[in-house]
Amino acid sequence: QAVELTKFDYRLSNRLDTELQKLRCRVNYHALRFTDPILKMGKLLVERMKMKAKHFIALHLRFEPDMLAFSGCYYGGGDKERAELGAIRKRWKTLHASNPEKVRRNGKCPLTPEEVGLMLRALGFGSDVHVYVASGDVYGGEESLAPLKGLFPNFHSKQTIATKWELAQFSSFSGRMAALDYIVCDETDVFVANNNGNMARMLAGRRRYFGHKPAIRPNAKKLYKLFLDRNNMTWEEFSSRVRTYQIGFMGEPNEMKPGKGEFHENPDSCLCQAKGIETFEEKNRKDAVKMSDEY
Repeated sequence: QAVELTKFDYRLSNRLDTELQKLRCRVNYHALRFTDPILKMGKLLVERMKMKAKHFIALHLRFEPDMLAFSGCYYGGGDKERAELGAIRKRWKTLHASNPEKVRRNGKCPLTPEEVGLMLRALGFGSDVHVYVASGDVYGGEESLAPLKGLFPNFHSKQTIATKWELAQFSSFSGRMAALDYIVCDETDVFVANNNGNMARMLAGRRRYFGHKPAIRPNAKKLYKLFLDRNNMTWEEFSSRVRTYQIGFMGEPNEMKPGKGEFHENPDSCLCQAKGIETFEEKNRKDAVKMSDEY
């Protein structure tokens, strides 16, 4: 039998004894598993993506209406956007009134789909790269997604690579649909998180724990100003500045110091360290970094 303690571990996660942290790793990464139907469907999605391209990237877009409403961000949609997101925001009675400009200036807002696409192109991902987008219903629908699809025509999601019938047993449950995305994002060569939320942190930690694969997150605080000035500079200058701002945000193996960051994102006390020999994990890290450089 099991006891579930919801919303309990986050406050303690960086202050536990090392042996307890190791136990958490055994639970998080070995004992806990998705149910067989989710694992089977997730594996099928991964196989279909690899049939389309030997290497692909996965983007956790996080541009759903509830996410934008909760964050208090504003994206230029006028009174219609304010009314729609304001109505959703009323679900959380304890939220303070937001200052959208300040929130975005502090890097707390997800990038728009177009901004994410521009960041990836500036980092060197070409238009031929296959992109799997993990997301619920995107705010603004196809109109919001059109610029991203224009930058990356090889655009995929679970809805495009699986039939409605195959997804039927999962589609009524947002958690199960998110689990399918989680599996694909874990198996991808490069994972890109648009918002540093729980799913993104857990994926980053898992990808560090199992031999390391890159997990890119936008330096939204610095990119915010850059996007405002984008039309006043050449593409070469824009892409050069994006690459500079993204140093330390590209998910490299030693990017985070031991003990820093949330445990889910950086399970340092569970990672074995060896000197003088190349461990299996180190070889995987080198392969992942090499693959990232090739992209």
